[in-house]
Amino acid sequence: MKFKPLSSKGIRTYSIKDRNSKVTVDDFAVLPVKGGSVREFLSALPDILAVKNLKAVVSAIVKTHKADRTVILGMGAHVIKCGLGPLIIDLMRRGIVNAVAMNGACVVHDFETAFAGCTSEDVDKELGAGAFGMAEETGRIINSAIKKGVKKGLGRAVGDVIEGGKFPHKDKSILAAGARFDVPVTVHVALGTDIVHLHPHMDAGATGEASIKDFKLFCGVVSTLEDGVYLNIGSAVILPEVFLKAITLARNLGHDVSGFTTVNMDFLQHYRPLTNVVRRPTSGGGAGYMLTGHHEIMVPLLYAAIMEELD
Repeated sequence: MKFKPLSSKGIRTYSIKDRNSKVTVDDFAVLPVKGGSVREFLSALPDILAVKNLKAVVSAIVKTHKADRTVILGMGAHVIKCGLGPLIIDLMRRGIVNAVAMNGACVVHDFETAFAGCTSEDVDKELGAGAFGMAEETGRIINSAIKKGVKKGLGRAVGDVIEGGKFPHKDKSILAAGARFDVPVTVHVALGTDIVHLHPHMDAGATGEASIKDFKLFCGVVSTLEDGVYLNIGSAVILPEVFLKAITLARNLGHDVSGFTTVNMDFLQHYRPLTNVVRRPTSGGGAGYMLTGHHEIMVPLLYAAIMEELD
């Protein structure tokens, strides 16, 4: 036979005590304290893998805030539908989040929440009858706000209408908070993707002009991201692409956009955010992290950890 089995006789071994091991008992979880703080809870977690990433992200945000550097939060609409607006608004109010970037769907859910106290229609039920996306007030008021406020940019145009109008739940609106606290909330629209684009009130020219104004403002915010933090929460395509373009424009114009931390938070990790948020922008310096889990759990956990670390 051409091939012969190898024998393990005579192999070289070494003591496990001399080996470099990636996990030690010092990293193991300890039992949480009943009635303990979030900080005590985090300290009780095993100091391994995702826990290390979470702690690093919290530390980066707190350090950036204390150094008066820029923290940007990019987001998809699922974040709003999970009821997390109040946490983001409080981070804006405290000056921890200095700018918010969102896709067009966020405007729909943010507006409907402020206007009616509800959002997220049953698409499966409405699609068959051609009724999906046909809420009259959503299409009329949002498109009217964009047309009237096009020179302000899309986010501020809608935010001013919500903040200045009789919206019973405006305290839950991220767009209104942007107007109230004078925090940039930019909206990055892909034409044809949002239900307000179906309505007869939609003005494509105004929508495009307002959104490109927001893009330029976002680029201005990104140009200050040196030693800052960028979080992408729940946007798999639009915001990662917008962020990458903003980075290259700022660097092309001579801004030192380096040494920052990026984070992608989602319940699934997709190619585009991992490439355009976590890896590419930080390849020349800085750090990129991914935190995987449901928004309704991970965002409150991150918020609570930041609050306790600041205290």
